[in-house]
Amino acid sequence: MRRREFISLLGGAVVAQPLAARAQQRAKVWRVGFLAGGSRPAVLVTSIYGGFLRGMREIGLVEGKDFSMEWRFAEGRFELLPDLAAELVRQNVDVIVLGTGTAVPAARDATKTIPIVMASAIDPVGRGFVASLAHPGGNITGLASSLQDTASKQVALLTMALPDLTRIGAVVHPDSGSVLVLDAARSAAKNAAREFVPVEIRSPDEVASAFATLADQHVDAIMVITSAFFISQRERIAEIARKLRMPTIFAEREYMEAGGLMSYGESIYDFYRRAAFYVDKIFKGAKPSELPVQQPTRFFLAINRKTADAIGFTIPLQLLVAADEVIE
Repeated sequence: MRRREFISLLGGAVVAQPLAARAQQRAKVWRVGFLAGGSRPAVLVTSIYGGFLRGMREIGLVEGKDFSMEWRFAEGRFELLPDLAAELVRQNVDVIVLGTGTAVPAARDATKTIPIVMASAIDPVGRGFVASLAHPGGNITGLASSLQDTASKQVALLTMALPDLTRIGAVVHPDSGSVLVLDAARSAAKNAAREFVPVEIRSPDEVASAFATLADQHVDAIMVITSAFFISQRERIAEIARKLRMPTIFAEREYMEAGGLMSYGESIYDFYRRAAFYVDKIFKGAKPSELPVQQPTRFFLAINRKTADAIGFTIPLQLLVAADEVIE
């Protein structure tokens, strides 16, 4: 081989080597674990969990090309969360996204190295999930819910909607996050001089009986203290409330799409969408400890006029005017 040919070949190899390395790097398919407390929907992309997939698409990441998903659902049985979290760790995922704050302790116990993104968690600092919102520390970051703050506003909206309201019923699943919101709702009802009647629901079999119990106790309206369990039961909850002709208020607009009467607060779908941006930053090398936990900055009032008509409830004009969304 002539010297000039040898040098040309060598130079080409030097150029090709980094190009091949970069191509190999781009070819990496990231593995994302998603752990949810509710039930697996028939079609993921059109469900509330589709918010995460939408967020990934907005970033420009394509499922099957840039990343793959490992979905795990507790089906409302939160005692399964530790095993499901451990299973995702065994699958060697690159990041774990949590669809419910209830799953944080299970994921935290399962790994201290795999990045964990909370899609929505109530009081993550107070519950010891992160050191602070600005500097989470450890391997956990993500989004914090403001459900404790919006509980008092929901009580105020009920008193506005029902001027003669005297007794507020509430259904709650006894997980730690929901209990914190329940306490805030109870305090708000007391400050408004309204009686507060909570009932626990631990399984799908107890949903109908809990609502019947509150109806027998002559409550004027019912607050649904949100949890992953209730999100998975939202269509059934809305149906039972309609049959009882009972005004209800929820924390997320997803209940409105299922037939609830009113909601004030956040969108779970949007929380999941925003979680994708944390995942992208982690893919690019950011450490969870350095990514501040974000809180919602805007809350939405949604009213379902169709449900109001079905239960014979007249929505005050001031609420309709104040609503961000009215479902006809």
